[in-house]
Amino acid sequence: MSDRALVIVPTYNERENIRPLVDHIRALPSPVELLIVDDGSPDGTGEIADELATIHECVHVLHRTKKDGLGRAYLAGFQWALERNYELIMEMDGDFSHNPDDIPKFLEAAKESDLVLGSRYCNGIRVINWPLGRLMLSMAAGVYVRAITGLPVSDPTGGFKCFHRRALSALDLGAVTSNGYSFQIELTHRLWRQGYRISEVPIIFTDRFVGSSKMSRNIVWEALWIVWRLWFENGLCRWPTGEIRRDAT
Repeated sequence: MSDRALVIVPTYNERENIRPLVDHIRALPSPVELLIVDDGSPDGTGEIADELATIHECVHVLHRTKKDGLGRAYLAGFQWALERNYELIMEMDGDFSHNPDDIPKFLEAAKESDLVLGSRYCNGIRVINWPLGRLMLSMAAGVYVRAITGLPVSDPTGGFKCFHRRALSALDLGAVTSNGYSFQIELTHRLWRQGYRISEVPIIFTDRFVGSSKMSRNIVWEALWIVWRLWFENGLCRWPTGEIRRDAT
Protein backbone atom coordinates (compact mmCIF):
# COMPACT_ATOMS: atom_id res chain seq x y z
CA MET A 1 0.00 0.00 0.00
CA SER A 2 1.43 3.36 -1.03
CA ASP A 3 -0.26 5.49 1.65
CA ARG A 4 2.01 6.34 4.56
CA ALA A 5 0.68 4.64 7.67
CA LEU A 6 1.42 5.53 11.28
CA VAL A 7 0.53 3.49 14.37
CA ILE A 8 0.15 5.61 17.51
CA VAL A 9 0.86 3.81 20.78
CA PRO A 10 0.31 5.73 24.05
CA THR A 11 2.45 4.43 26.90
CA TYR A 12 2.66 4.76 30.65
CA ASN A 13 4.90 2.29 32.46
CA GLU A 14 5.21 -0.17 29.58
CA ARG A 15 8.95 -0.92 29.73
CA GLU A 16 8.35 -4.68 29.61
CA ASN A 17 6.28 -4.42 26.43
CA ILE A 18 7.75 -1.64 24.32
CA ARG A 19 10.78 -3.45 22.86
CA PRO A 20 8.92 -6.60 21.76
CA LEU A 21 6.07 -4.47 20.42
CA VAL A 22 8.43 -2.44 18.23
CA ASP A 23 10.13 -5.60 17.00
CA HIS A 24 6.80 -7.19 16.16
CA ILE A 25 5.52 -4.16 14.24
CA ARG A 26 8.77 -3.80 12.33
CA ALA A 27 8.48 -7.42 11.18
CA LEU A 28 5.04 -6.96 9.60
CA PRO A 29 4.70 -7.45 5.84
CA SER A 30 2.91 -4.10 5.58
CA PRO A 31 5.39 -1.29 6.30
CA VAL A 32 4.16 1.14 8.94
CA GLU A 33 5.78 3.72 11.16
CA LEU A 34 5.28 3.92 14.89
CA LEU A 35 4.76 6.91 17.16
CA ILE A 36 5.18 6.21 20.88
CA VAL A 37 3.42 8.86 22.97
CA ASP A 38 4.84 8.53 26.46
CA ASP A 39 3.22 10.33 29.40
CA GLY A 40 6.37 10.72 31.49
CA SER A 41 6.53 7.07 32.55
CA PRO A 42 8.50 6.80 35.81
CA ASP A 43 9.63 3.27 34.88
CA GLY A 44 11.82 4.52 32.00
CA THR A 45 9.54 3.62 29.09
CA GLY A 46 10.27 6.98 27.46
CA GLU A 47 14.02 6.45 27.60
CA ILE A 48 13.70 3.00 26.03
CA ALA A 49 11.52 4.51 23.31
CA ASP A 50 14.18 7.15 22.60
CA GLU A 51 16.80 4.42 22.32
CA LEU A 52 14.64 2.50 19.84
CA ALA A 53 14.05 5.65 17.80
CA THR A 54 17.79 6.19 17.39
CA ILE A 55 18.13 2.64 16.05
CA HIS A 56 15.05 2.44 13.81
CA GLU A 57 14.01 5.20 11.41
CA CYS A 58 10.39 4.04 11.52
CA VAL A 59 10.10 4.70 15.28
CA HIS A 60 9.26 8.16 16.60
CA VAL A 61 8.69 9.39 20.14
CA LEU A 62 6.52 12.16 21.54
CA HIS A 63 7.14 12.97 25.20
CA ARG A 64 4.48 14.46 27.45
CA THR A 65 5.31 15.68 30.91
CA LYS A 66 2.64 13.85 32.91
CA LYS A 67 -0.05 11.19 32.81
CA ASP A 68 -3.02 13.07 31.37
CA GLY A 69 -5.33 10.37 30.07
CA LEU A 70 -5.57 8.19 27.00
CA GLY A 71 -7.62 10.68 25.01
CA ARG A 72 -5.16 13.54 25.51
CA ALA A 73 -2.29 11.29 24.45
CA TYR A 74 -4.06 10.27 21.26
CA LEU A 75 -5.01 13.86 20.43
CA ALA A 76 -1.35 14.87 20.71
CA GLY A 77 -0.42 11.95 18.47
CA PHE A 78 -3.12 12.83 15.93
CA GLN A 79 -1.86 16.39 15.68
CA TRP A 80 1.71 15.14 15.20
CA ALA A 81 0.57 12.78 12.44
CA LEU A 82 -1.56 15.34 10.59
CA GLU A 83 1.28 17.85 10.60
CA ARG A 84 3.48 15.23 8.89
CA ASN A 85 0.94 14.22 6.24
CA TYR A 86 0.35 10.58 7.13
CA GLU A 87 -2.61 9.16 5.21
CA LEU A 88 -3.55 6.30 7.53
CA ILE A 89 -3.38 6.88 11.28
CA MET A 90 -3.96 4.03 13.70
CA GLU A 91 -4.64 3.71 17.42
CA MET A 92 -3.24 0.71 19.27
CA ASP A 93 -2.60 -0.29 22.90
CA GLY A 94 0.99 -0.82 23.98
CA ASP A 95 0.41 -3.93 26.12
CA PHE A 96 -0.22 -6.56 23.39
CA SER A 97 -3.94 -6.65 24.13
CA HIS A 98 -4.15 -5.70 20.46
CA ASN A 99 -2.34 -8.10 18.14
CA PRO A 100 0.08 -6.30 15.77
CA ASP A 101 -0.54 -9.05 13.21
CA ASP A 102 -4.00 -7.52 12.65
CA ILE A 103 -2.55 -4.24 11.35
CA PRO A 104 -2.43 -5.30 7.66
CA LYS A 105 -6.15 -6.09 7.59
CA PHE A 106 -6.92 -2.62 8.97
CA LEU A 107 -4.86 -1.07 6.18
CA GLU A 108 -6.66 -3.20 3.60
CA ALA A 109 -10.10 -2.29 4.94
CA ALA A 110 -9.13 1.41 4.93
CA LYS A 111 -9.11 1.30 1.12
CA GLU A 112 -12.91 1.35 1.26
CA SER A 113 -13.58 3.08 4.60
CA ASP A 114 -12.86 6.35 6.33
CA LEU A 115 -12.64 4.71 9.75
CA VAL A 116 -11.92 1.04 10.47
CA LEU A 117 -12.80 -0.31 13.91
CA GLY A 118 -11.34 -3.46 15.42
CA SER A 119 -14.28 -5.32 16.96
CA ARG A 120 -14.19 -7.86 19.76
CA TYR A 121 -17.87 -8.68 19.22
CA CYS A 122 -18.40 -8.73 15.46
CA ASN A 123 -19.71 -12.22 14.53
CA GLY A 124 -18.99 -13.64 17.98
CA ILE A 125 -17.07 -12.85 21.17
CA ARG A 126 -13.26 -12.86 20.97
CA VAL A 127 -11.89 -11.78 24.35
CA ILE A 128 -9.18 -13.60 26.30
CA ASN A 129 -8.20 -13.24 29.98
CA TRP A 130 -11.12 -11.05 31.09
CA PRO A 131 -13.29 -11.86 34.11
CA LEU A 132 -16.96 -12.33 33.30
CA GLY A 133 -17.94 -9.06 34.98
CA ARG A 134 -15.55 -7.04 32.82
CA LEU A 135 -16.78 -8.77 29.67
CA MET A 136 -20.42 -8.13 30.53
CA LEU A 137 -19.67 -4.46 31.27
CA SER A 138 -17.98 -4.05 27.89
CA MET A 139 -20.77 -5.76 25.97
CA ALA A 140 -23.42 -3.79 27.87
CA ALA A 141 -21.62 -0.58 26.92
CA GLY A 142 -22.06 -1.41 23.24
CA VAL A 143 -25.79 -2.05 23.71
CA TYR A 144 -26.11 1.19 25.72
CA VAL A 145 -24.38 3.29 23.05
CA ARG A 146 -26.45 1.81 20.21
CA ALA A 147 -29.73 2.17 22.10
CA ILE A 148 -29.24 5.86 22.86
CA THR A 149 -27.30 7.20 19.88
CA GLY A 150 -28.09 4.71 17.10
CA LEU A 151 -24.37 4.29 16.34
CA PRO A 152 -24.41 1.03 14.34
CA VAL A 153 -21.18 -0.62 15.46
CA SER A 154 -20.69 -3.70 17.62
CA ASP A 155 -17.75 -2.42 19.68
CA PRO A 156 -17.86 1.37 20.16
CA THR A 157 -15.44 1.41 23.12
CA GLY A 158 -12.62 -0.47 21.36
CA GLY A 159 -9.29 1.28 20.97
CA PHE A 160 -7.82 -0.54 17.96
CA LYS A 161 -8.79 1.55 14.93
CA CYS A 162 -7.57 3.19 11.74
CA PHE A 163 -8.49 6.67 10.51
CA HIS A 164 -8.10 7.98 7.01
CA ARG A 165 -6.48 11.40 7.06
CA ARG A 166 -9.51 13.00 5.42
CA ALA A 167 -11.76 11.80 8.24
CA LEU A 168 -9.43 12.72 11.09
CA SER A 169 -8.90 16.17 9.53
CA ALA A 170 -12.66 16.72 9.52
CA LEU A 171 -12.83 16.43 13.30
CA ASP A 172 -12.49 19.49 15.49
CA LEU A 173 -9.96 17.84 17.77
CA GLY A 174 -9.96 20.84 20.09
CA ALA A 175 -13.65 20.21 20.82
CA VAL A 176 -13.06 16.61 21.94
CA THR A 177 -13.30 16.66 25.72
CA SER A 178 -13.56 12.99 26.68
CA ASN A 179 -10.56 10.94 27.73
CA GLY A 180 -11.17 7.26 28.50
CA TYR A 181 -13.47 4.78 26.74
CA SER A 182 -15.77 7.71 26.04
CA PHE A 183 -13.01 9.15 23.84
CA GLN A 184 -13.38 6.16 21.51
CA ILE A 185 -17.16 6.52 21.46
CA GLU A 186 -16.99 10.27 20.81
CA LEU A 187 -14.62 10.12 17.83
CA THR A 188 -16.57 7.34 16.12
CA HIS A 189 -19.91 9.05 16.72
CA ARG A 190 -18.68 12.39 15.41
CA LEU A 191 -17.49 10.82 12.16
CA TRP A 192 -20.60 8.65 11.79
CA ARG A 193 -22.98 11.59 12.18
CA GLN A 194 -20.98 13.50 9.55
CA GLY A 195 -21.60 10.69 7.10
CA TYR A 196 -18.13 9.15 6.96
CA ARG A 197 -17.92 5.48 6.09
CA ILE A 198 -17.16 3.16 9.00
CA SER A 199 -16.37 -0.54 8.83
CA GLU A 200 -15.44 -3.17 11.40
CA VAL A 201 -12.87 -5.95 11.26
CA PRO A 202 -12.91 -8.81 13.78
CA ILE A 203 -10.01 -8.95 16.22
CA ILE A 204 -9.04 -11.11 19.19
CA PHE A 205 -8.51 -9.02 22.32
CA THR A 206 -6.15 -10.45 24.93
CA ASP A 207 -6.04 -8.57 28.22
CA ARG A 208 -2.58 -7.68 29.45
CA PHE A 209 -0.50 -10.33 31.19
CA VAL A 210 2.26 -7.83 32.12
CA GLY A 211 1.57 -4.58 34.01
CA SER A 212 -1.72 -3.28 35.39
CA SER A 213 -4.97 -2.20 33.80
CA LYS A 214 -5.73 1.54 33.44
CA MET A 215 -9.48 1.00 34.07
CA SER A 216 -11.06 3.23 36.75
CA ARG A 217 -14.54 4.13 38.02
CA ASN A 218 -14.19 7.65 36.59
CA ILE A 219 -13.59 6.20 33.12
CA VAL A 220 -16.84 4.23 33.36
CA TRP A 221 -18.88 7.21 34.56
CA GLU A 222 -17.48 9.43 31.82
CA ALA A 223 -18.55 6.87 29.21
CA LEU A 224 -22.06 6.74 30.68
CA TRP A 225 -22.79 10.45 30.40
CA ILE A 226 -20.93 11.21 27.15
CA VAL A 227 -23.45 9.10 25.24
CA TRP A 228 -26.31 11.40 26.21
CA ARG A 229 -24.29 14.47 25.28
CA LEU A 230 -23.55 13.07 21.83
CA TRP A 231 -27.22 12.27 21.30
CA PHE A 232 -28.19 15.85 22.15
CA GLU A 233 -25.45 17.23 19.91
CA ASN A 234 -26.94 15.21 17.05
CA GLY A 235 -30.32 16.88 17.56
CA LEU A 236 -31.80 13.85 19.35
CA CYS A 237 -31.41 11.90 16.10
CA ARG A 238 -30.31 8.28 15.94
CA TRP A 239 -29.00 8.55 12.37
CA PRO A 240 -26.28 10.59 10.63
CA THR A 241 -27.31 14.20 10.09
CA GLY A 242 -24.37 15.12 7.84
CA GLU A 243 -23.97 14.59 4.11
CA ILE A 244 -22.99 11.00 3.29
CA ARG A 245 -19.37 10.95 2.14
CA ARG A 246 -18.65 8.84 -0.93
CA ASP A 247 -15.30 10.23 -2.00
CA ALA A 248 -13.12 7.52 -0.45
CA THR A 249 -10.34 6.31 -2.71
